[in-house]
Amino acid sequence: KQNVLGPLWFIIQPLLMTVVFTVVFGNIAGISTDGVPPMLFYLSGLTIWNYFALSFAANSTILVTQSALYTKVYFPRMSLPIANVLAGLMSFFVQLLLFLAFLLYFRLKAGGEVAYGPNWTVAGVPVYLAVAGAFSLGCGLWMSALTAKYRDLAQLAAFFVQIGMYVTPVIYPLSGVSGKMAFWLGLNPMTSVVEAFRYAFLGQGTFSLQSLAYGAGLSFVFMLSGMLVFQRVQRSFVDSV
Repeated sequence: KQNVLGPLWFIIQPLLMTVVFTVVFGNIAGISTDGVPPMLFYLSGLTIWNYFALSFAANSTILVTQSALYTKVYFPRMSLPIANVLAGLMSFFVQLLLFLAFLLYFRLKAGGEVAYGPNWTVAGVPVYLAVAGAFSLGCGLWMSALTAKYRDLAQLAAFFVQIGMYVTPVIYPLSGVSGKMAFWLGLNPMTSVVEAFRYAFLGQGTFSLQSLAYGAGLSFVFMLSGMLVFQRVQRSFVDSV
């Protein structure tokens, strides 16, 4: 009841970040957006990235923040982290509607044919979400296991999200990166997800089934290993709290 804007923060936060990115990286730094209006370019990247970031943040300290629930009631321990990832879909769809509204506005404003717009790869959005969700769940479970033992590592969760955004093509196109840097960025599963999502709605970006397959494989490895570590740590953690 004490929230002033409540769910509107789901819209205000990406919108403010998009404006800042447009001014700083688009107007001042002059970073290319592959011919797409900067507002659309940054908002498309933030829409799918925020889903990963919010899901990761919700699970990164879940053993500590939900210790009272874990110690008093018996239920499948994995249900809470999975619920956080599924709940993140709500904010994703809200931000997706915001992005689509801006996309429609810019296309109507341009009139006639424009060089950007949705294409057949939009059908793959559930796959992009599954990869992002699996990777966020895996990373969140690993971080929660670490923060359960070393509480001060919780301070690094937000830092990892910030660093992760800069090593993911959210504010710059992958096409503008070459050489070894492109190789290292390609190792990040979210790189292929962000690029595929942007390509699906704007037709600009790098769409690669091979990169998506690699990202999906690595994400599910992270998820399964995170589940194993989480289950092992939560037993001793619950007993010692």
